[in-house]
Amino acid sequence: MMRPFTGRHMLAIMLAFFGVVVAVNMLMATLASITFGGTVVDNSYVASQRFNGWLAKGRAQERLGWATRLRLDGGRRVGVAIREDETALAGAELHAVARHPLGRAPDIALDFRPDGSGSYVSLTALPPGRWTLHLDIRRGGRQKRLIETLS
Repeated sequence: MMRPFTGRHMLAIMLAFFGVVVAVNMLMATLASITFGGTVVDNSYVASQRFNGWLAKGRAQERLGWATRLRLDGGRRVGVAIREDETALAGAELHAVARHPLGRAPDIALDFRPDGSGSYVSLTALPPGRWTLHLDIRRGGRQKRLIETLS
């Protein structure tokens, strides 16, 4: 014989349901706050006002005709190949900052030297893991900036 469904049964079901919802929300909020690396921009209104200027700089950068390719070698040094009209770009100055995507490791400043084959290699190796490279290339008053992910 079955027992009748009472208000206590309904209360237990409702408490269990909302208990699971609250627990999952708390877990998700905790994980989100632990893994958040910081703000992308400090003031979104000011960033929106500068957006067209950023687009103009991007178009000017594309008109340079510099093709870049990044790689990590076996010793985790960053290699950068830069080509202009299918020839290696010589005499460029390269500087970069490697940032951990979640901000869990300190930034690493990278300087580069030519490797003799028309490419450039960093003087400092990156630790294992995933890094976001903010690269600045300058030559003859012209400049190209890149943001690339390396792992």
